[in-house]
Amino acid sequence: MSHTAVIGGGPAGLMAAEVISAAGLAVDVYDAMPSVGRKFLMAGKGGLNLTHSEPLPAFLKRYGNAANIELLLRQFGPAELQAWASGLGVETFVGTSGRVFPKEMKAAPLLRAWVKRLREAGVRFHMRHRWQGWQNGDLLFETPQGAITVKPSASVLALGGGSWPQLGSDAAWVPVMRAADVDVRPLQPSNCGFDVAWSDHFRERFAGEPVKFVSVNTEGTSPRRGEFVITDTGIEGGAIYALSAPARENLAAKGKATVFVDLRPDRTEAALTGDLARPRGKNSLSNHLRKVVEIAGVKAGLLREFLPAADFEKPALLARAIKALPIPLIAPRPMAESISTAGGVAFTALDAHLMLRDHPGVFCAGEMLDWDAPTGGYLLTACFASGYVAGKGVAATVRKS
Repeated sequence: MSHTAVIGGGPAGLMAAEVISAAGLAVDVYDAMPSVGRKFLMAGKGGLNLTHSEPLPAFLKRYGNAANIELLLRQFGPAELQAWASGLGVETFVGTSGRVFPKEMKAAPLLRAWVKRLREAGVRFHMRHRWQGWQNGDLLFETPQGAITVKPSASVLALGGGSWPQLGSDAAWVPVMRAADVDVRPLQPSNCGFDVAWSDHFRERFAGEPVKFVSVNTEGTSPRRGEFVITDTGIEGGAIYALSAPARENLAAKGKATVFVDLRPDRTEAALTGDLARPRGKNSLSNHLRKVVEIAGVKAGLLREFLPAADFEKPALLARAIKALPIPLIAPRPMAESISTAGGVAFTALDAHLMLRDHPGVFCAGEMLDWDAPTGGYLLTACFASGYVAGKGVAATVRKS
């Protein structure tokens, strides 16, 4: 039986191992960590968002490098992922946001069932095996017992991106691949927070406060409702993560980017202007804002942080700021803090089966590929899909040899 190797025990690597094993090939999974799926488990800590229920055409538009990702998702998309989970005995449901979750919500039961099924199928796992590259064409690993080499008939690299390095995705593969003349696009933080130049007063008063029931956008995007959190260094949270790619690109191209926050998305600017123009009487400005337009706390603090004091006395300018308060961004937070990364192995270096054109028998999958996606199940779905396609490619390649 032909021996194949999968390097990386995340969703992409495990899916590749499952597909290869189902084709009747022996599979060995190697991972640098003491156990597989560590980032997968962390991603599911607050509720595992496996995929999204929106129609596939809309789903596909969520991705950077969408044309290449579409080729993968046409083979293994959201529907196939839900069916696969059901086959593991993990039933799913669609939340109010359209996101798809396991009924138990957590990642651990799914991962345990998956690893059990893989072991029963004959897949072998080798933990604390850190890939170092190639030595005379063989895979080279650093292990607790010293360096070893492995010569498989084909291999899948599913080594992750550069986020959450403490869980294994440390991007140590980048220089190794570049030394092998593989085109690797620079890794960048994605689904990340951003630095903002808060005043000391604002930071001390509001760091840790959520900003809820708002709508946000950045240059070139449409407003989307959501919420975010004020941090010591800036802003983060779901609404901001959704803007991270265009904001990051604006910062890189123009040296600046701005998040525009609609603090009252359910009210028109004209209505706010009319309410703000009412006589204040003995009310303070703070009380006036709270009573007539329901702006208080952190929302009032944001207005005072970015709006000139004189504009508070001009209802039209104050209403305009409430509807589109500009928050200038300085930089994305470091890649290690981000949920995911953009960049990676260029699709031009790969064939349709995700095999490296200049390294026959070596396939790539998962977040180490050059693509970008928001949270909401899109990241995980593409990782599963790429592992599926790479696994199919390995099976077809080995059968031909």
